Amino acid sequence: METNLNDKNLLGINGLGRIGKLTLWNQIATRYFDGVVINVGREVGRSLEDVIQVMETDSTYGSLSRFIYGHSGNGKSFTIVNEEQDLLEFDGFLIKVLRNYRNPAEIQWKENHVRVVVDCTGVFADPTIAPDQKNGSLRGHLEAGAQKVILSAPFKIKDKTKKMPDDSFMTVFGINHLEYSASDHHVLSAASCTTTGLSHMVYPLLQTRETANILTASMSTVHAATNSQNVLDAVPKAAASDLRKNRSVFNNIILSSTGAAKALEKILPQIEEIGFMADSVRIPTNTVSLIILNITFNSQMDNKGEPVINKDFLNGVYQKAAKGPQKDLLIFSEKQNVSADMMGYPAAVVVEGHETHTRTGFISLPESSMAALGVNVEKDIHLPVTHAKIFGWYDNEYGSYVTSLGKLITHVDKSLG
Repeated sequence: METNLNDKNLLGINGLGRIGKLTLWNQIATRYFDGVVINVGREVGRSLEDVIQVMETDSTYGSLSRFIYGHSGNGKSFTIVNEEQDLLEFDGFLIKVLRNYRNPAEIQWKENHVRVVVDCTGVFADPTIAPDQKNGSLRGHLEAGAQKVILSAPFKIKDKTKKMPDDSFMTVFGINHLEYSASDHHVLSAASCTTTGLSHMVYPLLQTRETANILTASMSTVHAATNSQNVLDAVPKAAASDLRKNRSVFNNIILSSTGAAKALEKILPQIEEIGFMADSVRIPTNTVSLIILNITFNSQMDNKGEPVINKDFLNGVYQKAAKGPQKDLLIFSEKQNVSADMMGYPAAVVVEGHETHTRTGFISLPESSMAALGVNVEKDIHLPVTHAKIFGWYDNEYGSYVTSLGKLITHVDKSLG
């Protein structure tokens, strides 16, 4: 097999954790790139065969070959093309493994002709840190020869006195990715799994005249476990403020926080004017999460005195979005789904139309109260307000997040010509 990588279009992946490995799987499935250069940054097990076992097996999705090809793919596996170069292939797709450096500035992207790198380590999230930082920096990938770096998490600026650099951009594919500029933006964030699903639920509401006037909004994500949680109870670190994070993920429903609301403001700036509350409830499952969106609209009544915004209207908004600009990213379903049905499902969010609920009430503004505000009215005013509860499934690992990330990676690479 041809081992010259000079004329290949290769994606760089930094990190072989949950998102790093599943991004590799996604690239093998989609075949936009000729191969990937994946930086592990350390030795794994006792040999290259041990790295292969990590890459081709998964406790959530099963084996790589069956996940991509079904039972017909049982015979497909990784083979070593050149052990000295740590070069592998899977069904004609090239994978080169780097194990020498953990600091992004030292990773050999230029030598391996990598233009786009996706950082999946979760370690380097601050776009303001200089590339020569001793402990490493997201910008180090650019220093090492990459033209673009995409963070598979939201940006986190540690120094609150610093602003987002002009060359940095947070984006969700299908929502604001067209605002990405190849000439201006070099450090990107693909936000989070929850922000990806949530933005696709909120966007069509903002694009519809009747639902664009949002009074209040909040969401809870019933979220699958992640590697940041403990398998068994552990002693919290010094100065820890949330003792629940150290409780066993196997045995508990755990109340937690999420940065999805803040990230959503970066993706959809209109949300900043509304104000948005968000929280997370961690549950002991391995993947697939559920957004429960609570949203209140300044409503209208039709000529029959019935509220314009109701279950059928909202489901219609999502049905239209699913067939239009968010096609294949937002799916509208009237089935009675459970979480297992969504595992690996390749959509940013699946709106559970069967469970959409609305209730319309009235805010009373007495004539006396209005007069005190300097507004003269002849009688009390009753303003219709509609509260809605909308549910959206998302596979927080492969199906929703990694699939959306893969589409963003392709979009960025194409922008380089």
